[in-house]
Amino acid sequence: MIRDICKDETFLAQKAEPAVPEDLPVSADLLETLETHKEGCVGMAANMIGVNKRIIAFDNEGTYMVMFNPEIIKKSEPYPAEEGCLSLTGTRKTKRWKSIKVRYQNEKFQERFKTFTGWTAQIIQHEIDHCEGIII
Repeated sequence: MIRDICKDETFLAQKAEPAVPEDLPVSADLLETLETHKEGCVGMAANMIGVNKRIIAFDNEGTYMVMFNPEIIKKSEPYPAEEGCLSLTGTRKTKRWKSIKVRYQNEKFQERFKTFTGWTAQIIQHEIDHCEGIII
């Protein structure tokens, strides 16, 4: 189901609760909503559709990927960035990392580790910030 984009900064500033297998339908809604906004959006966190859970979906080099309970466990090479967000107006400056290693769970809630670089790493960092209640 395509959901409305949440713009309530008080809600977005809350730290997300851990995702559980019962949250799988939320990930489907997140993907559908992201697909609908693909012209101006490359990633989404569940709180952007009004669900306070640690779930993100993003464009991973042309294929959408979903992560449950993502956490950055290693990062290197900081750089300044400027980003926009569907939940906010305008763009804002922030610091990002060129390479990140992420621990997450897949749709079967199996733990996985993966290193991302460049643009994909930047997208993931933005979405994990959403899970942490960090508004850029």
